[in-house]
Amino acid sequence: MSAPPCPKAMVHGPCGGVAEDGCCEVAPEPCSFLPLPTVRWAGRPVAPVTPEPPLLQLMRQRPVVVADLPAVALSRWSLERAAGFVAGRVDAVLLGDHAAARVQFCPTYRASIVQAAGVTVWQGLNCRDRNRVALEGELAGLADLGVGAVHCVTGDHTLTGDRPDAQPVFDWDSTQLAAAARAAGLLVSVGETPHGPPADRRPRRLAEKVRAGAQVCFVDHAGGVEELRTFVEQATDAGADVPFIACVAVATDPGSVAELRRFTGLRLPEGYLAGIEGARDPFRAGIAAAVALAEAYLEVPGVRGVDLSGVAAPGTELTTATALAEIGRALS
Repeated sequence: MSAPPCPKAMVHGPCGGVAEDGCCEVAPEPCSFLPLPTVRWAGRPVAPVTPEPPLLQLMRQRPVVVADLPAVALSRWSLERAAGFVAGRVDAVLLGDHAAARVQFCPTYRASIVQAAGVTVWQGLNCRDRNRVALEGELAGLADLGVGAVHCVTGDHTLTGDRPDAQPVFDWDSTQLAAAARAAGLLVSVGETPHGPPADRRPRRLAEKVRAGAQVCFVDHAGGVEELRTFVEQATDAGADVPFIACVAVATDPGSVAELRRFTGLRLPEGYLAGIEGARDPFRAGIAAAVALAEAYLEVPGVRGVDLSGVAAPGTELTTATALAEIGRALS
């Protein structure tokens, strides 16, 4: 069964942008996938990769620490400086493909800059800005570059971001992109939002992404430890028997708190951001809060890593990178 027209032309919906009331992120109507059963992956089964990619091997041995890399858009210097701060402090950096359709260096070029700085790259790739030919080209470039992994997302619609004048593409969705990335020989991760409507079908949706080729799941800001535990258990039971990486929000000043609150479907432990905002020293309080939450998440069976999700306010990129490095050191 296929869904009615979706603004993102998704086949394997719903996306992570569905509002709490079930409405589409860009249309004043319910998500077209909500009344439908989970769309099955109809492609070929994926073959196991031998030997296992290094990051996957590492997750079998111990939990990994991944960090977002805050940097000024279109600045090689900023990327290199931020990479220098976190080098040796985290196992990899997640170079997100910016959610707001901001103009930035292309994924393969950014990955080459950061990798040259001695940091393992977990490169993000979205379907909003490129058709399948362009995506296949990026995957080939990333595979040739030897990045640690690729994070496949459908992407937010351009109407929700900084460039509403840009034409959205959505030739593929994250499930189709994951299959292509796996075929390119890359370690593939996807994201899932546990509380996004329809929450009861999110575990099954993740299982279909795994059938398509995903090998790791980043759990978007899930709230408290028990909410994370429940989702991991349900997803594993549904067939998504993969390592999970829990996203940990990092805020160290009023600007980064405001940036985090722009996240679609943000859910954090009760009082998490308020405690940072009300602290005498928000920088130290933010680091302490992130370390404590990460340690709690890592106690959940199946969680094999954390992603330090630090969104820097303009002008605070390097300060945020310093905080991420300190958190990574504390967790190592």
